[in-house]
Amino acid sequence: MEPFFDGGTGRLRAAWRLLLQYLTYKILVPLLANLLVVAWLLAVTREAGFSGAPVVRSLPDSPLLPLIGGVAGLVGVVLSVWLAGRFLDRRPFVEFGFHLSGGWWLDLLFGMALGALLMTVVFLLQLGLGWITVTSSFESSLPGAPFWLAVLLPAAVFLCVGFYEELLSRGYQLRNAAEGLNLPSVGPRGAVLLAWALSSAFFGYLHVSNPNATLLSTANVALAGLMLGFGYVLTGELAIPIGVHVTWNFFQGAVFGFPVSGLRIGGATFLSLDQGGPDLWTGGAFGPEGGLIGPGAMAAGILLTALWVRLRRGEVAVHAPIAEGPKPTRRPPHPPEGRQ
Repeated sequence: MEPFFDGGTGRLRAAWRLLLQYLTYKILVPLLANLLVVAWLLAVTREAGFSGAPVVRSLPDSPLLPLIGGVAGLVGVVLSVWLAGRFLDRRPFVEFGFHLSGGWWLDLLFGMALGALLMTVVFLLQLGLGWITVTSSFESSLPGAPFWLAVLLPAAVFLCVGFYEELLSRGYQLRNAAEGLNLPSVGPRGAVLLAWALSSAFFGYLHVSNPNATLLSTANVALAGLMLGFGYVLTGELAIPIGVHVTWNFFQGAVFGFPVSGLRIGGATFLSLDQGGPDLWTGGAFGPEGGLIGPGAMAAGILLTALWVRLRRGEVAVHAPIAEGPKPTRRPPHPPEGRQ
């Protein structure tokens, strides 16, 4: 077997495509983030008309940093996936989960409702058990900004993160892994399921360096990857995963005031909490994704996604075309001699 190229399509094999796309993403995102920070510093110092030293010293605590990171991540992932699709995969961008239609947008709305519902249940359960106390509401942490303006900051951050993490982990990584694993002994459906598990495990690994991460939180984030990827596995589209991801994070951090994967985005929260209860169950400083309540919500998310797909499509089945590559290009036959 040729280790680098697929003889049928002439493309690099899936493992090399995954590696090159990921390296491109890892180079682009910090580069874009640094460029955005420099542009922001130049704009602030020019407007204020003073030395940038005080601004630079306050930069690590700025609530705008998560937004800069979110925008850099969004642009970096979209650009790296587009480049990989154009030059490595040889497939249009829409094939990574964006066959937009009325049904696609309906699935997106379902995903958004599901993410909000699941996190609301997590909040109400902890509230009912007496593990959290609501200390205040409608708080803005942006100096001089009213709540309804400040809340746009975490909304924008979570929108960026939900979009680019799903495009990267499910749209590109899961799809290419499934294609590479689509061997005669595995079959397309088995390849999709195996890629679903592997990409979810890698998704958990990507969060291992988050603040306050533990072995349990890493395992739970991998389980969250299974929940988020389930809609893609059943439909081949990113509508449900993006919807769930955006509102799961937004309700977790900006509505109920929990940490989100160990991070606090800032800007504004509808509720501010005093977290108590056993960290093993609540997740403590990592947030609900780090405790034993999280997997229950994720299992419910998988079940409700299956019910929705059954209602919309009439069946719950693995979308096998995820594991298929583009059709091999065939050269036209040579005309017989003497004919042009």
